[in-house]
Amino acid sequence: MTRLHVCALVFVAGTVLSAQPPRNQAAVDAQVTRFLERTRDGWRDMNVPEADGRALHDFILEKKYTRALEIGTSTGRSAIWMAWALSRTGGRLTTIEIDQDRYRQAVKNFKDAGLSEIITATLGDAHALVPRLEGPFDLVFIDADEGWFAKYAAAVLPKLTAGGAVTAHDVVLGKWPGMTSPVVVRHRDFYDQMAGLPDFETGFRAGVFVAVKK
Repeated sequence: MTRLHVCALVFVAGTVLSAQPPRNQAAVDAQVTRFLERTRDGWRDMNVPEADGRALHDFILEKKYTRALEIGTSTGRSAIWMAWALSRTGGRLTTIEIDQDRYRQAVKNFKDAGLSEIITATLGDAHALVPRLEGPFDLVFIDADEGWFAKYAAAVLPKLTAGGAVTAHDVVLGKWPGMTSPVVVRHRDFYDQMAGLPDFETGFRAGVFVAVKK
């Protein structure tokens, strides 16, 4: 009689559950560095530029953040930069992507970069998922659909720790001849929302908008 052995992949609400053993930081750094060098020119699908990924990485290290949320994974470039920093602070990243093909590629990229064990990758609609997340978070990175940045921010602000930050991509500044200072020309409602909060300091790091809670 032949026995059939079945291996099951476990998904919970689209979340990949990983059970990889921890490794030393030098091994993590070496694997991530090799992956980023190998894929440097191959990123598409609305991923952030390298400079913006590096800015997020350095910001997490500077602030020693450990609980991060990304809204809009794409295929994972920004998540890898953030998770690399979180591997040093002892933290974890939760990231949400609605497109199944991008999600699958991101999961593969996380594995190839050696960071799956600290990333909770979720396939689902952030419109519904983000308000239900418990938190707390000390970093939130928004890089999802147009028109929803302000709504995502409103949902996560009550879950943000003191000293935490709401960050976002594609908050674009523009300046024309005769203007003394640039103005926000993309995601203006979100920018005005965050800049109008008295307990936040706002600015930019590379192409990433940053609002830090005092």
